[in-house]
Amino acid sequence: MKTLIAPSILAADFGNLQRDVEMINKSKADWFHIDIMDGVFVPNISFGMPVLKSISNHATKPLDIHLMIVDPDRYIKNFVELKAAVITVHYEACKNLKNTLRTIRSNNVKTGVAINPETSINVIEELLDEIDLVCIMSVNPGFGGQIFIENTYNKVKELNEVIKFKKHSTLIEIDGGVTNTNAVKLIKLGADVLVAGSFVFKSENPLNTIRDLKQV
Repeated sequence: MKTLIAPSILAADFGNLQRDVEMINKSKADWFHIDIMDGVFVPNISFGMPVLKSISNHATKPLDIHLMIVDPDRYIKNFVELKAAVITVHYEACKNLKNTLRTIRSNNVKTGVAINPETSINVIEELLDEIDLVCIMSVNPGFGGQIFIENTYNKVKELNEVIKFKKHSTLIEIDGGVTNTNAVKLIKLGADVLVAGSFVFKSENPLNTIRDLKQV
């Protein structure tokens, strides 16, 4: 499978959001990656339902919704209604992860689980048959523009080996500090989806940057 590229809207220009959404529509990107932050689970607040609805109305590619919030179960229906293709919840934020995943899947939406940099992949190994995508956080969640954490490589390699051994089809997504430099090694180790925020939106030509990532 060709690596999927999911530009992170968190790094977009919120004053020109429609312009940036349309840029992704025209680009070689595969998904929109949308971080929802509540200021509780992470020390930052992103956008709420009205802004997400506006993005959904203009987006022509699947929405990869990343919930950095406590008690995500309360809002799953809302994100389903806003046409989420993937809903990712944090292992660290769920009281009963299996139930949360089954609720997402019962709405015909792909399931994702994110794990923080300090969290071992061991915590999700027994649930891989319930998980369509594992999002490995390669920065501490909450803010864009952070430096990539080198230990991510080891986690990708380890998770890829487990997925192959168990013969699952779970995708590995990398979120945080992704560039065309570390993308090469991440893909070689087993990454399937690359989330890129600042690297795309702060570049001179985001369309070319996305194209170059897609060609790595």
